Amino acid sequence: MSTTPNVISVEEENLLQRIKGACGTALFLLIQRSPKFLKLYRNEQSWTLFRFALGCFGAALVILPIGLWHGYFTAVFGLLFFVLSILLPPAELESATDRKARELGAQTVVSGGEYQLASSSFPVQFFISPSHTWAMNKNYDPLVVITTGEIATVDVLPRENHWMLVVRWGEHKAEFCYKGIFAERFARLAEESLRQASMATQPPSAKRRAASA
Repeated sequence: MSTTPNVISVEEENLLQRIKGACGTALFLLIQRSPKFLKLYRNEQSWTLFRFALGCFGAALVILPIGLWHGYFTAVFGLLFFVLSILLPPAELESATDRKARELGAQTVVSGGEYQLASSSFPVQFFISPSHTWAMNKNYDPLVVITTGEIATVDVLPRENHWMLVVRWGEHKAEFCYKGIFAERFARLAEESLRQASMATQPPSAKRRAASA
């Protein structure tokens, strides 16, 4: 009986990494763009039309194929769609996050991971405006307030099982920890958002120097 171990070549390993990265990117992009789908939920007319169409589709699945041998199975799914259209909640015209962003004048809201404070950590969101960036907890209490125009560096650093976002402004520094399968991508998204907001506050000459660096 052979005891020769299976050997994975470098090419096969690179291919597996590329496939894994492509799948992860696709899932991340879907999640990242999901807030755009919420516009349907927050538009009363569009949401009502969607619920009506879902109910009609479900009713059609119940009635039309009833004479077929597999019509009962289709009717079950149609009934589920019909009931779902009834049970779906009415449109939410504005979320609490939207209201807070409008109150602060924030143009961008992204995940801030977990704010690291001594031995404790707190999940936060970044509310980014041209003047300030707030790291807020789930109750919308600001744990860190950053002057956007004073942001000096934004770095994303890998750790053993998570990613760290380190923001430095003036004489201050704040660290935010990202965990999970999309940790790096969420950290990179926050990094890009903070860099763009900081650059937008700089004079044109500073922007040209940063672009040529």
